[in-house]
Amino acid sequence: MTSEQLAGAALMLLFLADIFLTILYARAGTGLLAPWWDRAVWMLIQAISRTFGRRRGAVLSFTGPIIVVSLIVFWSLGLTVGAALIIQPELGTAIRPSSGATPTDFVTALLVAGNSLSIVGGGDYSPHTSGTRLLYLFNSLVGASVLSLVLSYLLQVYSALRERNALAFAIDLMTDGTGDAAEMLARLMPGGEAGDAVSELGNLVRSLAATKEAHHFYPLLFYFRFNEPRYAVSRFCFVLLDLTTLIDSALDRRRYGALRDSAPVASLHRGALLLLQTLDENLPTSQARQCDGAEAWRARQSYAAASKVLGRQGIAIAPDGIDAYVDARRTWEPLVRGVAPTLGYTLDTIERRAVEERSSA
Repeated sequence: MTSEQLAGAALMLLFLADIFLTILYARAGTGLLAPWWDRAVWMLIQAISRTFGRRRGAVLSFTGPIIVVSLIVFWSLGLTVGAALIIQPELGTAIRPSSGATPTDFVTALLVAGNSLSIVGGGDYSPHTSGTRLLYLFNSLVGASVLSLVLSYLLQVYSALRERNALAFAIDLMTDGTGDAAEMLARLMPGGEAGDAVSELGNLVRSLAATKEAHHFYPLLFYFRFNEPRYAVSRFCFVLLDLTTLIDSALDRRRYGALRDSAPVASLHRGALLLLQTLDENLPTSQARQCDGAEAWRARQSYAAASKVLGRQGIAIAPDGIDAYVDARRTWEPLVRGVAPTLGYTLDTIERRAVEERSSA
């Protein structure tokens, strides 16, 4: 076996290992090549999108599908080049066409390798030794297996994307389309009664857990962006974290202690945090996330606006909740600030209550 063939075998093993880790092992941050390829394509599209001005978001919305197509091409080319390096030294001797002379250039080797990896066979070139026959057999098995794995992977990614969007849309509906956690809480507690709030929040926990694990299994989901902010991961995570923070800080403990201490409230808070942390640790999120005095003032304004919404519904407010709300928000808002800008969203797009409060002031 020549050094060229050893290099080809190593290249094929590298790409097969990357496909295994990305599709079968399925853990965020474990791929050898795919995560870096995805980032490179993402950074390229981000750079291109800046030239489109106000239509930047529309350009970024193509990122997910483009990365899917480019990743398939990347894997296909890697396996084909590896197989071509193995095949080229055999051209003209162990691998020959049925008639005529045998070109031995690398382009011909790429053609033969691509045909042997595809389901259509080796074309006009056929193996004439036991070793090359086994190579053709191996290539055909690799090609068929990778094709079926990639198709299955894409079905799972798009199924998970649909479920994520369903969760985001359900949360948006519960806020009456405002994206305001205070509105959501007021609708969960009509007349100031906690009633079915715990069970309703419990339903969201299951969907949130599935979405969090989908991003852990399929990191590619992060790159799928929609023009409508309601579908942004940063937005529905913000709403859930804001909701649970309001429940824990703004609601009167004596009257709503059962709701404040319930498992769904704690689970939603932790689940949203874990989802944002998964994205922040494994994907190219923004580093500009410091919360300064202006942000503390913004949080106080947001709490004041939420108190008005809750008060109109007859919900009893804790007298000293504002400081607890501001302190709690400092712990999770930096994560939102890291994730949101990467997908072209501003904090004003994510937090609607503070924007509306400033507009009415």
